[in-house]
Amino acid sequence: MSDICAANRMKLLLQRLCKEAAFGSALRSMILITSLFLVLTVSVYPGLRSLAIQLHAAITGSYVPGHYSVLLINSPNVQTAKDVGRAVMEKHLAASVNIFSKTSTMYYWKGEIQDASETLMLVRTKTSRIQQVVEYMRTIHPYANPEVLGFSVEDGSSAYMKWMDEAIPDD
Repeated sequence: MSDICAANRMKLLLQRLCKEAAFGSALRSMILITSLFLVLTVSVYPGLRSLAIQLHAAITGSYVPGHYSVLLINSPNVQTAKDVGRAVMEKHLAASVNIFSKTSTMYYWKGEIQDASETLMLVRTKTSRIQQVVEYMRTIHPYANPEVLGFSVEDGSSAYMKWMDEAIPDD
């Protein structure tokens, strides 16, 4: 009789252990799946957000903040600015270029303050094209280290932005 009781106790103990092991395994699986889901969600979020904004803009015809940028580029004179601006336009890297002649510039060069007259260009482009403009500037600009500073356009005329889309084709 005691053997039967001991066997029943052993059987109950084994059943409990199996249930606890199954529960622990299921819990670990749920934690793993939840962790993977969170990592995947965080890593994919920027792309999904961008896609959602683009889709919303396409459906509603609204403007997409940050999709366009204005670049400031200095050059030594008006003729160089015109040549650089035309080259950027011919490559369809910009929708338009404004040239402001005779800006006064102060900057550090080799440890000393320099005072010079330069020409400033405002280049309107798509944010996705900025790196192409920077790389192209390195090849055509006369300065060893040309200034190319980008500023994201957060708001503006929808009609103007649509025109920019037509002027600067997507890759």
